[in-house]
Amino acid sequence: MSGAGDGREIRFGILGTARIAEKVAAAIHAARTARLDLIASRDADRASQWAKVHNVPRSTKGYQRVIDDPEIDAVYIPLPNSMHHHWTLKAAQAGKHVLCEKPLGVDAAQAREMAAACREHQVQLMDGVMWVHHPRADEMKACIAGGALGELRRVTSAFTFHFDEIPDYDIRLDPKTAGGSLGDLGWYCCRATLWAFDQLPTRVFATARMFRDVDMNLSAILWYDQQRMASFDCGFDTELRKWFEVAGTQASLVCDDFLRPWDQDKPRFWIHDRNGLKREHVVQTDTAADTAADTAAVQEVLMIENFAAAVNSGVLRDDWIDDAVDTQTMCDALARSAQLEQVIELAG
Repeated sequence: MSGAGDGREIRFGILGTARIAEKVAAAIHAARTARLDLIASRDADRASQWAKVHNVPRSTKGYQRVIDDPEIDAVYIPLPNSMHHHWTLKAAQAGKHVLCEKPLGVDAAQAREMAAACREHQVQLMDGVMWVHHPRADEMKACIAGGALGELRRVTSAFTFHFDEIPDYDIRLDPKTAGGSLGDLGWYCCRATLWAFDQLPTRVFATARMFRDVDMNLSAILWYDQQRMASFDCGFDTELRKWFEVAGTQASLVCDDFLRPWDQDKPRFWIHDRNGLKREHVVQTDTAADTAADTAAVQEVLMIENFAAAVNSGVLRDDWIDDAVDTQTMCDALARSAQLEQVIELAG
């Protein structure tokens, strides 16, 4: 595995100046174990200007130059979805660790190829799902695993936002770049279900409203063994919602802002019992992000620090790779279901 010994700052290069890169750049700056060293764009002037605004020491024209740079340990890929596969393979072959925005690829076959390449070259692969790195996720998972909810039965979730005015062009509405609400928003709902159940569904069904050949919104039903089910909706046509509920035979766990706490100083969730009583749980955090709240959120900084720790350890976090591929597998099956308007069985 490339990278150096324990505790060394992992040197990042970013491929592209997408809007999400601003958030991740701030997190890299705030992290204690990472350093943002290089930004690349197809346009040299754009890269140079971006570097000045976001305090990046070096800029370059062309993504391959980041891949070839011997001073770079890891790359962050916020490029259009359709480009993730190509540049992840390039990075892996060059021995660079990969933090890739979601969705990992345009389909499960690409995701599996990306995972195989990173494993072959012993580099870490992680998708950019930030919320699972927040301490709150660990506390919620402990409640679920500890039996506080009884036997699990359902996961229900939603992630939506509303385009006040449909833009003439938006990458999320472009079928050529694998746009659509499922890959952009539903990915998080699939991950929440995978996180809660620790298993892929046995079959799925989805229905979508298409617009410009991408799904403007999508609703999904997922069946699991042991009497469990899940459902979610995602879309670009409903006001901001980012919640989930995990329900069992004895209680339910509700988080109304699982992607990012509405109040960063008070990350919380609730347990509802069978009598309707609820207990609020507020999670304490102590990270570099606590002193950088204006520029980066806790989960963003911890994602970078956890990634850097894995790189420095020299041991691949296979669970992160598996989670990314499994999430893509779920999205793939749901997209196919919506297209065919039929239930899709997943291989065991």
